[in-house]
Amino acid sequence: MSAAQGRKGIGATAGGRHLALPGALAVKHWQQSNSGYVPAIIKGVTMHELTGRTHWHEPTGSNRAGFGEFGRPKTPYDLFMESEGIPIYRDIGVSKVQNLPLAPWKRLGGKGSFIQLHGTEGKWGSYVVEVPGAGALNPEKHLYEEIYLVVEGRGTTEVWLDNDSKRHVFEWQKGSLFSIPVNAWHRIVNASSAPALLLGGTTAPNLLNLINNVDVLFNCPYEFRDRFSGADDFYKYKDDIEPDPVRGLAMRRTNFVPDIVNCDLPLDNRRSPGWRRVEPFMTGNTFYLWIGQHENGRYSKAHAHTSAAVLICLKGKGYTYTWPERYGVTPWKDGHADKVKRVDYEPVGMVSAAPGGARWYHQHFGASKDPLRLTAWFGPHNPGREPGPPGEKHTDYTAMDIPEGGSAIPYWMEDPFLSAEYEARLKSEGVPSRMERGFYKKGAIVPKFAGA
Repeated sequence: MSAAQGRKGIGATAGGRHLALPGALAVKHWQQSNSGYVPAIIKGVTMHELTGRTHWHEPTGSNRAGFGEFGRPKTPYDLFMESEGIPIYRDIGVSKVQNLPLAPWKRLGGKGSFIQLHGTEGKWGSYVVEVPGAGALNPEKHLYEEIYLVVEGRGTTEVWLDNDSKRHVFEWQKGSLFSIPVNAWHRIVNASSAPALLLGGTTAPNLLNLINNVDVLFNCPYEFRDRFSGADDFYKYKDDIEPDPVRGLAMRRTNFVPDIVNCDLPLDNRRSPGWRRVEPFMTGNTFYLWIGQHENGRYSKAHAHTSAAVLICLKGKGYTYTWPERYGVTPWKDGHADKVKRVDYEPVGMVSAAPGGARWYHQHFGASKDPLRLTAWFGPHNPGREPGPPGEKHTDYTAMDIPEGGSAIPYWMEDPFLSAEYEARLKSEGVPSRMERGFYKKGAIVPKFAGA
């Protein structure tokens, strides 16, 4: 910085001389010297910068330190995605992942695109990858958890550890769901002449942002034998139902589901009358997900929780509304319609349930002749495992109505705009409504929890 600049009122040190113009408060700062950083006082300066140097500015009086406003920094995972050379899709949702632009993916050997929906940053990662017709992806292993949903195509996956005498091979088709054990080698092979498309979900952001070392992520020698037993039936579908150990909801311990679009789902009733749902527990993962379905002509109650959940449409067509909890249960009626976000989707569309970080209400509507079937992916963020002392009483608050102390909006409390719009949409689609009058009756009997 020149002496002339200093004379215009910007403090500087040039040639051992202090240059400043009176008129502003004195600011103490840290200045670099041969012995390190030493405190110095420059009078008459509110903020200053020296060429090639960055200084921290200590506030005076009751002023506050820092910038106040700043851009969010890129995380190690953000930088990793950029280094992969494929598109990165960022938004609240996408109507169908089949429409996303793809680019050659050197590391995997196919084409792909990252998907980082708003609210999932740092919580879990996602991408679509295209396997060339009659081709295969490159073999790889990694420390993060990974699940796949087959969007299009059919093929096989090979899974093995370094010292295994054989590779486990299983077949998949459109609608199949499977999990890759942590740090196991795997290779995805396309059995068709047409390209296959797979949607992946991973815990890569969680690990990479913690260790900040890509080489460790992909080249760790440790074998997780507790995650990959090597049993012949490791990828055999298991449809037995058991209660999940946290909330007592229906769960299947299976590493492979041949067809999640049409698989059997047990009755749940927590989101809407007749709602069906199951949680696949796969390869010992912390990556949490469920598969659920609303009956035709019915829609879910709105409920609120923090970011992580992404809903993926498997069958039918529909739309989701989501809005910050602070705008209340009737945002249209109260003049906050501009704060509500909407995503329309079909198979395989995606929507972030709470895209703003804090608690958001979200509500899902099936609007076609097929029932609305969804899968929701949370990464390692099981809704029943929020932070708190072990053994402390917790509740399934998203399944409990607001008058019960939960975060679900009962139909009789919701904004009248929602039911009116839904009825009109069903009529235009030629679908009969099955939303009974009794659903909207105030003080209706609250169903009990079967496992209580």
